[in-house]
Amino acid sequence: MSTRTIIRGGLVITAADEIHADVLIEDGRIAALAAHGSSAAGSWSADRTIDASDKYVIPGGVDAHTHMELPFGGTFASDTFETGTRAAAWGGTTTIVDFAVQSPGHALREGLDAWYAKADGKCAIDYAFHMILSDVNEHTLKEMDLLVEEGITSFKLFMAYPGVFYSDDGRILRAMQRSAANGGLIMMHAENGIAIDVLVEQALAAGRTDPRHHGEVRRALLEAEATHRAIQLARVAGAPLYVVHVSAEEAVAELAAARDMGLPVFGETCPQYLFLSTDNLAEPGFEGAKYVCSTPLRPEEHQAALWRGLRTNDLQVVSTDHCPFCFVGQKELGRGDFSKIPNGLPGVENRMDLLHQAVLDGHLTRRRWIEIACASPARMFGLYPKKGTIAPGADADVVIYDPHAEQTISAETHHMNVDYSAYEGRRITGRVETVLSRGELVVHERQFTGRAGHGVYTPRATSQYLGQ
Repeated sequence: MSTRTIIRGGLVITAADEIHADVLIEDGRIAALAAHGSSAAGSWSADRTIDASDKYVIPGGVDAHTHMELPFGGTFASDTFETGTRAAAWGGTTTIVDFAVQSPGHALREGLDAWYAKADGKCAIDYAFHMILSDVNEHTLKEMDLLVEEGITSFKLFMAYPGVFYSDDGRILRAMQRSAANGGLIMMHAENGIAIDVLVEQALAAGRTDPRHHGEVRRALLEAEATHRAIQLARVAGAPLYVVHVSAEEAVAELAAARDMGLPVFGETCPQYLFLSTDNLAEPGFEGAKYVCSTPLRPEEHQAALWRGLRTNDLQVVSTDHCPFCFVGQKELGRGDFSKIPNGLPGVENRMDLLHQAVLDGHLTRRRWIEIACASPARMFGLYPKKGTIAPGADADVVIYDPHAEQTISAETHHMNVDYSAYEGRRITGRVETVLSRGELVVHERQFTGRAGHGVYTPRATSQYLGQ
């Protein structure tokens, strides 16, 4: 049963172009683009026509860093694959790359199969997986090769969280050597967790237990030091490196220096580091707990360096690190001890809108917005040009975006399964109106029309920035 959809009259924005064009969708793929009003576009017929006059037509967002149902600190992230992917769709994101978790002492395969099972039949949009390595040994190193062949082409390691996810430099080096050989990409949580644990212990002993101390002990210098060390280990291994959730000016400088040397080193940041700060962590009462994540929010002056990094391409990707915990009953686990507050913020629904606001604020161009939110994450993680662009042959993951609509972000109206918004009360301009995933309407004129199970697992090629 062939289905055809035409999107007429919009401004099509990709990372490369802005063109007034009509878009023809056939059987879930982009079939053609033609100038609005041209004879080619006029000759098309379809089952459904969507009017995008005065709107943007953009690729669906690719959020390459989410944690649905993640176990952490004795609890679980509050969004399931069903609720989290539905919220993502509402926010104009049509693909997520989530993290399957290996438990220490267990096989990678066991962790991966558990995540396949969590997501299967639940997702409203397409999804893929990275693999968290928490136990690097002879067996898991061999498994890395098998996972790359299966389309799991990136592996996350942690220099933080001793006793949970932490890997020492020797294990990191061995994993990097393996990825250099098999074409995988190592993703690094770069914070010196051993030193941070000393500072946490000292702060708690001195009675500094409030959420704001979470940010103070996780020093920017310890993020920069770990970033530097990760880069040097990657150089020794001859491996590429992707540093996740970069939050500090000093860490950006380490990435920029490495890239200036021509090293295959990449970095992402997240909306929370661009729009929030330690002022939020210091909110009175226990409100600051809502903003506890790692890497932590930094003083506001770090934001300028992050925006600059996005403009100069020293940072290539904006992902959310979406990892929501409800304030009531979850964040509250850390009352009287900030180290027990589950780490993570909700944000999968807000990323595309916040970055559009950044365009209006003069931080980014429209094409750069699409590049860092759609095209670059798709290229970085082997999904391009199936995802991340609007071009013949690409999946018809398309968002009709109203750049003039005004909205106020609030937990009252968001669709994430969490009882607060990190951006509560923030007024922004721009809003998702209609979303297609592989040609199927999942949000239509601000009504959710999708379903659990529409989203399919999407194996990935190796990173397309590595010239393989």
